[in-house]
Amino acid sequence: MTEAGRQAEQRLERAILELLERRGPSASICPSDAARAVYTGDDDGWRALMEPARRAARRLVTSGEVEITQGGRPVDPADARGPIRIRRAG
Repeated sequence: MTEAGRQAEQRLERAILELLERRGPSASICPSDAARAVYTGDDDGWRALMEPARRAARRLVTSGEVEITQGGRPVDPADARGPIRIRRAG
C-alpha cells in the first residue's frame, strides 16, 4: 500500500471512531458515512473509499474498538457479505 493509501485508511479509522462518538454509545454507522466524511470532493467520489472504509473497520475490530454487524448482530468481518454496520464494541 502506498503512503497516501495508508494515510487515507488512517483518516477513515479516525472518522469511524469520531462518528460513533458523536452519535452516542448505542449508535451504529455505515462505512459510507466514514467514506463521505473523509472525501473532500463535490461528487460521488466517496464511493471509491468504500472498500478502504470496510478495511479500516476490520482493523478496528481487530483492535477491539468496534464490532461489525449485520441484522443487528455482530459478525466475523471475514464472513460479512453485503451491507454492514459498525458500532462500538462492548
